[in-house]
Amino acid sequence: MQPLFSRLLRRSPLLRHHLLNANPYPKPNIPHLHILRTVSSSSSSDSDIRKYAGYFVLVLGCGAATYYSFPFPADAKHKKAQIFKYAPLPDDLHTVSNWSGTHEVATRVFIQPESIPDLEKAVKEANEKRQRIRPVGSGLSPNGIGLSRLGMVNLALMDKVLDVNKEAKTVRVQAGIRVSQLVDALKEHGLTLQNFASIREQQIGGIIQVGAHGTGAKLPPIDEQVISMKIVTPAKGTIEVSKEKNPELFYLARCGLGTLGVVAEVTLQCVERHELVEHTFVSNADEIKKNHKKWLAENKHIKYLWIPYTDTVVVVKCNPLSKWKSPKLTSKYTNDEAMQHVRNLYRESLVKYRVEQAADEPDINELSFTELRDKLLALDPLNKDHVVKVNKAEAEYWKKSEGYRVGWSDEILGFDCGGQQWVSETCFPTGSFAKPNMKDLDFMEELMKLIAKEHVPAPAPIEQRWTARSKSPMSPASSPNEDDIFSWVGIIMYLPTTDLRQRKDITEEFFHYRHLTQSTLWDHYSAFEHWAKIEVPKDKEELAKVQDRLRKRFPVDAFNKARKELDPNRILSNAKLDKLFPLLESPV
Repeated sequence: MQPLFSRLLRRSPLLRHHLLNANPYPKPNIPHLHILRTVSSSSSSDSDIRKYAGYFVLVLGCGAATYYSFPFPADAKHKKAQIFKYAPLPDDLHTVSNWSGTHEVATRVFIQPESIPDLEKAVKEANEKRQRIRPVGSGLSPNGIGLSRLGMVNLALMDKVLDVNKEAKTVRVQAGIRVSQLVDALKEHGLTLQNFASIREQQIGGIIQVGAHGTGAKLPPIDEQVISMKIVTPAKGTIEVSKEKNPELFYLARCGLGTLGVVAEVTLQCVERHELVEHTFVSNADEIKKNHKKWLAENKHIKYLWIPYTDTVVVVKCNPLSKWKSPKLTSKYTNDEAMQHVRNLYRESLVKYRVEQAADEPDINELSFTELRDKLLALDPLNKDHVVKVNKAEAEYWKKSEGYRVGWSDEILGFDCGGQQWVSETCFPTGSFAKPNMKDLDFMEELMKLIAKEHVPAPAPIEQRWTARSKSPMSPASSPNEDDIFSWVGIIMYLPTTDLRQRKDITEEFFHYRHLTQSTLWDHYSAFEHWAKIEVPKDKEELAKVQDRLRKRFPVDAFNKARKELDPNRILSNAKLDKLFPLLESPV
């Protein structure tokens, strides 16, 4: 039965598509049965006996096919997903996915040059052939903004530090170098980067092109650290841009989404290597309202971690060690004591959901908090009551994790974001450094009420950060006013399971969650999504609304004009960017 069924699958793409998208317990598909019945009856006589015998064989065959196609045991929900392969992949086909596994493409064109001449040759040849080679970095963007099935170019082999000017505190690097590599290389020169995102595995070219950021009301997004760049363009070859050399293109290309040229080299402004004191403590919305303006002004780095369905807000402040005098570095509780409530909830949940821990799984006492949270959520990720319990356990964990720690800035500013996840992060103006308008807290108050009202199974944390403005016109934090500040808020849903159906259900729930925030909050607060997290709607009317919103916020005409001049054949673009920024031909 199975060999025959496999042959049918290979020969019938429609049947294969139908089965891959079928419900585990499918309802009868009347049109398909009608087609099969017609074929069967046309080859039979008019005899009722033969007719009903044919029906019986058909039903029996369908039942057998269904059984062998979907052999789900009772505990299938907790089994790992197995990719359905109906044909082997060709040797020259490269499968590339982003870190969260939410976006994946297969391509036959994946170029990794080792030098600028190699890159120039690859870009020139691709342009002549009109072959797309979308620049892709470390693949960390939640929306897979660097992916293209038609072809990609990756600079992982161009990862050298080219020059360090200790007096000017600048560094020139190849754009494929990862943040972690660069920071390690700068240590011997007593330098480091001004600010960091939550993780350090991004390539420098990628982190600046999408407008990535850290936190601190006086600290701009990372693209503001760029002094000059070399970009390899399809139409004009290699161009060096800076404040002095072609400043208009320089500012546009700093956050150019990889569409104006492949960033090959970057010169960055650094700062002296320094230690920070991190102070983590638990607060609540009322207390934050009383102190928010003061905290924004006094702390070099600050962020809030909001825990839905609780009154807990975790506050994390980071300041230079020189500002502190003998901070109390000891926490009131040990890590085991902080983890106790979470571990107990996990043991109770295993009993409740009748799940036996596999023999090869690590002991829960060896798991970090984020690892254990993933395992807890995986038991019932869309059950609001279960998620609320997990959130309350997280609140207890943070209450027992209050305290101080000291370390180098690149170590302290990192943050364990947890496992694979869907993310939607928005950026919106919140007044000036001298006069914060408190809309950042209004936003959070409305968001928390929305989650409760709509019974969203929203996990924690909802991370809120701040930056100063950027002079890059395509940055979500772009502003002509030097004193302006922006708040960044990220909502998430974890993907703590490899079960494909469960991941699909979580994905659908996340996009419902995202739609609620979009329809309720975005326009009111002038909020725009982070470029590495924006998703393109499938509905044409919704897409048109997104395009219209982007035009109102960003210089789309100037951006598209530069794209036409530097990449007329759009070899550096992909389907996502083509939809967000359609290039319309000018009327003759």
